[in-house]
Amino acid sequence: MDHEQTSGRRPRRRGRKILIGFVVLLLVLAGLLFVADRVAANVAERTIADEIREQVARQNAQSGPPEVEVGGFPFLTQVVDGRYERITIRMRDVRGAVQGDAVSLPSLDVDARNVRASLDTLRTGQGDVVAETVNGTATISYQSLAALLDREGLSLGERGGQLAVTAPLEILGQQLTVTGVADIVVSDQGQISLRFADLNAEGLPSAPLARTLLNNFARSISVDVPLPELPFQLTVREVRPRPEGLTVTADARDVPINSVG
Repeated sequence: MDHEQTSGRRPRRRGRKILIGFVVLLLVLAGLLFVADRVAANVAERTIADEIREQVARQNAQSGPPEVEVGGFPFLTQVVDGRYERITIRMRDVRGAVQGDAVSLPSLDVDARNVRASLDTLRTGQGDVVAETVNGTATISYQSLAALLDREGLSLGERGGQLAVTAPLEILGQQLTVTGVADIVVSDQGQISLRFADLNAEGLPSAPLARTLLNNFARSISVDVPLPELPFQLTVREVRPRPEGLTVTADARDVPINSVG
């Protein structure tokens, strides 16, 4: 009787061992596939980053090393399909010369969606990596804007969600501090303009000439902002003052993102 019970247990134990071994094998294979997937994604990210770096140099611009992240998982199935959910590109300290003035973009973040790239394109580096939509967010430093206005002592910043200015100004022999805000206008072509109006100065003389001189100063610091050519064919749509600078939102459609000019 005991012999029969012992014999009945052995097949069950063998079955459990086989099942455990099978589960372990699946976990190992899944881990290997995950590693291979991430390695392939990293190779693609480096390839795109290298191409962007070269294109930025061709535009006579400068930036920190681009950071590229290919979204969506698994990556290898996207490679086979030739379509990628999302590619995120981060660029820092972007600088370009425009009309002799250096415009600083401390950050430029680009989000490309529904990206098409064949396996052959990724393998050879030949051909376009095309994004259906591209959205970009850049920051223009207030220091760069103040340098463009070229007025000693003038400073810009955000106040109550508006672009605020403070500047010293001599009016009729009096040294005054001028304050006010700017209207930010974005044209259909994406050009940014700053228009200062209704500036005030505490202690401003009541003489009409004093107000005229203040209005003339407002016009003199109202300028078109000479942005460098944005990569990825981005067109500016909106500009908002933030504590860290002017935040610029731009977009584009059907863009070859491996050609940033």
